[in-house]
Amino acid sequence: MVMSTFKIAFFDTKPYDKEVFDEVNRQYGFDIKYYKFHLTADNVLLTKGYDAIIIFVNDFVDESIANELYRNGIKLIALRCAGFNNVDLKAVKERIKVVRVPAYSPHAVAEHTVALMLTLNRKIHRAYFRTRDANFSLNGLLGFDMQNKTAGIIGTGKIGKVLAQILKGFEMNVLLYDKYPDEAWASKLGCSYVELDQLFRQSDIISLNCPLTKETEYIINREAIHKMKDGVMIINTGRGKLINTKHLIEGLKSGKIGSAGLDVYEEESKYFFEDLSDRVLTDDILARLLTFNNVIITSHQGFFTQEAIHNIAQVTLENIRNYIEGGPLINEVKWEEN
Repeated sequence: MVMSTFKIAFFDTKPYDKEVFDEVNRQYGFDIKYYKFHLTADNVLLTKGYDAIIIFVNDFVDESIANELYRNGIKLIALRCAGFNNVDLKAVKERIKVVRVPAYSPHAVAEHTVALMLTLNRKIHRAYFRTRDANFSLNGLLGFDMQNKTAGIIGTGKIGKVLAQILKGFEMNVLLYDKYPDEAWASKLGCSYVELDQLFRQSDIISLNCPLTKETEYIINREAIHKMKDGVMIINTGRGKLINTKHLIEGLKSGKIGSAGLDVYEEESKYFFEDLSDRVLTDDILARLLTFNNVIITSHQGFFTQEAIHNIAQVTLENIRNYIEGGPLINEVKWEEN
């Protein structure tokens, strides 16, 4: 099949998406139609006549939408992200192939994680607003040395490993937890894999860098928070449902949790990546989080660097070309029965 005859519907398009995909697509020549809105049950009919769709984290393919995509002739779902929990893999099994971008820039997310840590620790966000009002007082801005503190990293995939390397540069003690530990790498770096309870008990800072699965959903909950050090810092640049947000708020109110940096949120699909500044925020939990001066929320921007978005476009379109040419789909995601 000639690339130009392979038709692709691209959903949830932002200006930067179109710019970078158009640039990279010069190598491929695909026929891409860009839609600004999310893929939903109401607009899935627009996929009729296309061969593939490109979707992002807030485009959900449940069983109903999967059936409609199949009837409309969609052969491939190309996720332009690493996560795939927004696609019902069982519903598309043996009917529609699914590919993803497993690692567009682990450095981008790891560096954003550290930015959240440093900002919360040294109260940079509060200092910024103070000095703009000519308030140069240091009261309430006391931080701590990262050196000799203990960081716990949950998930040691590519992002977690880069993060560990950065934190070792601060001369921190780094504890690790992963279902599939890489002991050789950890030993070489000077880190230690431990049980989850030990990581909770000993860490001054806890970073979530694991995928969202049945096992990791709400891995941070009331019971886990109870085991942690008083004043612990929690950072989540993974997936929103790794944290039970109601329990997080309880911990913040009691002072058990000293600060939290969130680049993801349980119900982010309704809000993140959109400008809602002229509307009333109707999510009471998100609104409550925004009232804490020791909480920083960023809008799922950990991945958002020039290098990363270029890699996303490159890998996404290469995944599609491999499918067309019948080559190995090294980034395919399949449903596996537990």
